[in-house]
Amino acid sequence: MPEIPDARTKLDQLVAVTAMLRAPGGCPWDADQTHESLVQYLVEETHELIEAIESGDREEMIEELGDVLYQVIFHADIAAHTPGEEFDLDDVAEHMTQKMVGRHPHVFGDLQLSSADDVVAAWDDFKAAEKPARTSVLDGIPLGMPSLALADKLLGRAAKVGVVVPGAAVPVETEAELGTLLLELVATAKSRGLDAERALRTALRTLRADIAAAESTSAPAPGT
Repeated sequence: MPEIPDARTKLDQLVAVTAMLRAPGGCPWDADQTHESLVQYLVEETHELIEAIESGDREEMIEELGDVLYQVIFHADIAAHTPGEEFDLDDVAEHMTQKMVGRHPHVFGDLQLSSADDVVAAWDDFKAAEKPARTSVLDGIPLGMPSLALADKLLGRAAKVGVVVPGAAVPVETEAELGTLLLELVATAKSRGLDAERALRTALRTLRADIAAAESTSAPAPGT
């Protein structure tokens, strides 16, 4: 029986274990996986991590962070053995390091930003410099996001091009109150035979069209 490989760090050891599982003589299931077949597990593990974070359970967070980390390592190992991809975890880490350095010129350069608000205000410029090919504020928004998260993202982009979506005239001051209101809206939709998820996504398609129309009549605001 193969022994658990020795390694310089615990992370290196996990990378080595993953490679053993996928190598000839390892686990047939692991060897058969592809980027596409693992998507469902990445989604599941991400939601489990969110739940662990929200619960504040330290041991659960360690476990679920490990599950998400394993997905990254798994995808990198697949890529390392896929013709035309041929990158590994070091390549992923190198790219991320360069990205973070480039997006923090106030730390690794001469730019002076004294507060978190200043960083947020300058963030779009950092990203625009990194991805000059993007010409629309809609670029880079994955439409497969959960609808509420997608709504929040699109509302932020809408504001950049002057598209205003008025808020509901309801007294909401806390997230608890907001959660109750959202639940009541879904309950109302259900009682009337309406699909709340589909309804919101339909409204978001209209919002995307409004944003695109606003961009077509004014200078684009890239940097998303």
